[in-house]
Amino acid sequence: MQVNVGGIFVHQGYIDPSDQAELLDQVRRVVRAAPLYRPETKTGRKMSVRMTSAGTYGWMSDRKGYRYERRHPEGMEWPPIPKLAKRIWRDVAGVPREPQSCLINFYDADAKMGLHQDRDEADFEMPVLSISLGDDARFRVGGPERGGKTEAIWLRSGDVALMGGDARLNFHGIDKIRAGSSSLLPNGGRINLTLRVVD
Repeated sequence: MQVNVGGIFVHQGYIDPSDQAELLDQVRRVVRAAPLYRPETKTGRKMSVRMTSAGTYGWMSDRKGYRYERRHPEGMEWPPIPKLAKRIWRDVAGVPREPQSCLINFYDADAKMGLHQDRDEADFEMPVLSISLGDDARFRVGGPERGGKTEAIWLRSGDVALMGGDARLNFHGIDKIRAGSSSLLPNGGRINLTLRVVD
């Protein structure tokens, strides 16, 4: 089922349980090659999520600002984007270009992601695709300007959200994790994969 939340289209239950398990295995291979780390904001505050990336570029945040880099902070190149994630992009994104970056965020029970825009990419005509695995997360969506009315929906394991068109630059974030709501990750938590065209 597809739901429109603030112009962002959420395909609920898009990934079946067997493919969720396969994608999780592919993500684990990425994390073994490029370990999760806890990034800093420009002000030096540690984020509550841990992250890594796959693809040609990885999204970075530190005191130098927000940007894309070709190497992990430990120096290695990013591993390839999981094949199943790329297949979902081809099926859902509706654009001819392949994703160049797959940001992987891990949320434990207390992690959040404040309202933000994805605007470090060169071409805003290219959508952003978000894949949820593991525990439920309350996804909050606003408009293209900070402040004002927001809407929220619980994203569940296997949901896919597409941010494109007029909603491409809408503010969005995660304000709550429902711990223990999924059995996909044995120790709990949520994994979010965000696929983007960078240049």
